[in-house]
Amino acid sequence: MSEYDPHAVEERWRDRWQEEGTYEADPDEAGEPTFVTVPYPYPSGGMHIGHARTYTVPDVYARYRRLQGDNVLFPIAWHVTGTPIIGAVERLKKGEEKQLSVLRDTYNVPGETLHDLETPMGFARYFIEEHYKKGMQSLGLSVDWRREFTTNDERYQRFISWQYETLKERGLLEKGLHPVKYCTNEEQPVTTHDILEGEEAEFQEYTLVKFTVTLPDGDTAVAPMATLRPETVRGVTNAFVKPSGSYVKASVDGETWVVSETAAEKLRLQERTVEVLDEFAGKELVGVEATNPITEDEVVVLPASFVDPENATGVVMSVPAHSPDDYVALQEVKADADSLAAYGIDPDRVRAIESVPILTIEGYGEIPAKDAVEQAGVTSQDDPALEAATQELYNREFHQGELVEAYGEYAGRVVEDVREAFRDHYRRTGQFGQFYEFTEEVVCRCGGAVEVAKQDTWFLRYNDEDWKAKTKRAIENLDAIPENTREQYTHTVDWLNEWPCIRNYGLGTRLPWDQDFVIEPLSDSTIYMAYYTVNHRLSEIPTEDLDHAFFDALFYGADAVEDPDERALALREEWDHWYPVDFRVSGNDLVSNHLTFYLYHHAELFDESNWPQGITIMGMGLLEGEAMSSSKGHVVLPGEAIGEYGADTVRFFLLNSSEPWQDYDWRDDQVETVNDQLRRFWNRATRIIEAGAPEAPDLRPIDEWLLSRLQKTVREATEALDGFETRTASQAAFYAFEESLRWYRRRTDLDRPGARYTQREVLRTRLGLLAPFVPFMANELHERLTGEPATEWPQVDESLESAEAEARETLVRDLTDDVNDIVDVVGSDPDTIRVYAAADWKRDVLDQVVETGPDVGAVMGEVMSDPDLRERGDAVNQLVQELVEVVRERDADTLADLRALDELEVYGDAAAFLEREFGAEVEVYAEDDPDAVDPEGKASNAQPLRPAVHLE
Repeated sequence: MSEYDPHAVEERWRDRWQEEGTYEADPDEAGEPTFVTVPYPYPSGGMHIGHARTYTVPDVYARYRRLQGDNVLFPIAWHVTGTPIIGAVERLKKGEEKQLSVLRDTYNVPGETLHDLETPMGFARYFIEEHYKKGMQSLGLSVDWRREFTTNDERYQRFISWQYETLKERGLLEKGLHPVKYCTNEEQPVTTHDILEGEEAEFQEYTLVKFTVTLPDGDTAVAPMATLRPETVRGVTNAFVKPSGSYVKASVDGETWVVSETAAEKLRLQERTVEVLDEFAGKELVGVEATNPITEDEVVVLPASFVDPENATGVVMSVPAHSPDDYVALQEVKADADSLAAYGIDPDRVRAIESVPILTIEGYGEIPAKDAVEQAGVTSQDDPALEAATQELYNREFHQGELVEAYGEYAGRVVEDVREAFRDHYRRTGQFGQFYEFTEEVVCRCGGAVEVAKQDTWFLRYNDEDWKAKTKRAIENLDAIPENTREQYTHTVDWLNEWPCIRNYGLGTRLPWDQDFVIEPLSDSTIYMAYYTVNHRLSEIPTEDLDHAFFDALFYGADAVEDPDERALALREEWDHWYPVDFRVSGNDLVSNHLTFYLYHHAELFDESNWPQGITIMGMGLLEGEAMSSSKGHVVLPGEAIGEYGADTVRFFLLNSSEPWQDYDWRDDQVETVNDQLRRFWNRATRIIEAGAPEAPDLRPIDEWLLSRLQKTVREATEALDGFETRTASQAAFYAFEESLRWYRRRTDLDRPGARYTQREVLRTRLGLLAPFVPFMANELHERLTGEPATEWPQVDESLESAEAEARETLVRDLTDDVNDIVDVVGSDPDTIRVYAAADWKRDVLDQVVETGPDVGAVMGEVMSDPDLRERGDAVNQLVQELVEVVRERDADTLADLRALDELEVYGDAAAFLEREFGAEVEVYAEDDPDAVDPEGKASNAQPLRPAVHLE
């Protein structure tokens, strides 16, 4: 028997697939076209095991559809747009130790090769060729490599230029001031793909309430205080600053303002004209009186260590009647009021501060924040319950709080209904302003802080109502896997607004009408799937010929332009053959950006018949229970894993660990277990192959049972893969069927001709089912078994489905379990096992229970009408109660199949097996057989479908 050498097997098949061009898909091939895509990788670093799963799942589906007879296109390309690669190169050239460590220690870049990585495309090419491409080929991905490209290729840039010229012509691109994510290190806008921390951060629009203060130097200044609840301005009782914080006096758009030093920089980014006039510590503001712009009341500025000068303006207004945070903070200040004398503040004045209610709300008293704090049992600002209490009150007040009389035209109205109008009114009068912050800290991949900036930029009008409506139609028709992601796409469309689509510099496509800008990564990656269909043939066409009219003719046909290019029309035939994309497989973190953008752009640029058909999302990967991190070296490289275990083991573990949309955890001990399991499979398969094919096999019921179970497995695996349930499919084909095989091996002589035939048929079918998952092993064994690799997906052979065979084995397995249970109780092995099948009258009672239904009273009413049964009295009553439970526990079809059997014959046929299994003599009797040996009167315990057993 040949030893399993996964590396030799895998290398042989890789070479063969490459030499034969097995996965090069062309329109003239037979079969329905199926187009499967996955997001092209961003090669700013190496490929790790999480990437391997991302690309292996769609490969399984592609292989499955090929086996089903489809003509499958599965391409890949490389996304180099933007600045992450440029940033990595700059860090490398500066000799930053962290970057060098990642390259040398995590991704094993040889020292002598580092010089080759000192240009952006040199860096990208290294990781494309040495990591991603090698990794994908080692994994056996069935990719058509003729179609690869990078987003920095000139022909691709012509294609993206056509896309954006078209969107501009349709009024879906505009230029204007817009909040953007801005890297303060790179000094340019960034998007989600450029962000290291805070990817989910959203813009948060604050209202600046423009209090006025008289500074110690005698100058009057605006002290803008940021709030998300502008309607609470009438409830302000004091303000807070951080005494040790850095603050400035600055000219802001011609007004004198006092804000934190950080806020001044943020204001400058948000299109304010800012000139810093003076710098000082926050303690200089403590004790100053601030005048409320709406009420004209004066409130005192108090010291507070909890104030964060890095957030908003660094000057915080306090509304203790309606903010549990503020209420607790004020109580703590009052309790320590004597210490304020050091700032020149009268402690009694602070103790006299009273909360000012500005709304009423059912379920709370006059001071809602006080009630909320007391109900939650909050005792200090450090109490974890404070945040929840604050959010609960904020939510209740927003939806139910009614403003008091002081609010004039807004009095008596619910906050939710008037907040925006109230805010906008005071913005127009100049008493309120606007300020943006993120909902969480954001850090660029270059390491720089990311802040909100307002810039004059080009943006995509994702808020256009017609565009939204088209995209929602695309979502409605989408095969969204899992189904609950459909509402996530719709939710994204609902909140999505304008999207800045350019950057100041980076790799990628220049904005066609303004070459100073580059189209950003999430905006040049929305319809590149269409480019896959023709890229391998575009090299024949001079780049300068790929103008707007060329792509119009390619994607919209001869009628779209006056003088269509015949080469474009020829390419259109191939595009038309492959489109639409049947399935896109992508990470769940891309639902709220890339995947929704993908739907948007297809809905606008192509006819409905060419809109995406399906999207399957992927869960996230862990390594030994922790998140993977390239920077910390906490990753597994596919090359290393494949070198240790082989590609099939790596694939099978990744596909078996969870369904694609679920998170998974790479654990070395579990991978080793999978490796051992595949080796055992190889060894058993090799023995079956080397045993040869028998002539004219005579199949027994146990063979028929296994072949019937096999059809069920084929059906389960097929249904699972149709729905991208790779774990369910592989579990059915491998692990679940192994259970059936273990029983089969116990039940029969594996060397008899019928068993040898059955095992070969089972192996042939299972290899077909496993070919998408472990393609190297499956094709190698299939060729050894049949003379050719696996080329067809197994089909259910209904003639081999036998309800009778499966029912027989159910009885035999149940009997075997019962005997084992008795042996365990007795504690010794038997010499003789006697089996008693239930008498016919008991089967009559079962028939009546099935006919009447599992209702003891109704069944007894029927059986007692039979004189013979009535004579049996309590025995019938007890039997009915037990059989009612039997009927409840089994479905009608299974019960019908079991009732149709001759139990005595089934147990008699299994006697030889039971003798081997237990090393005992086995005797089988009918319960009412007058010649039955029944030394302990066990026979009367027999029930239909559960014989009585006596051990001796």
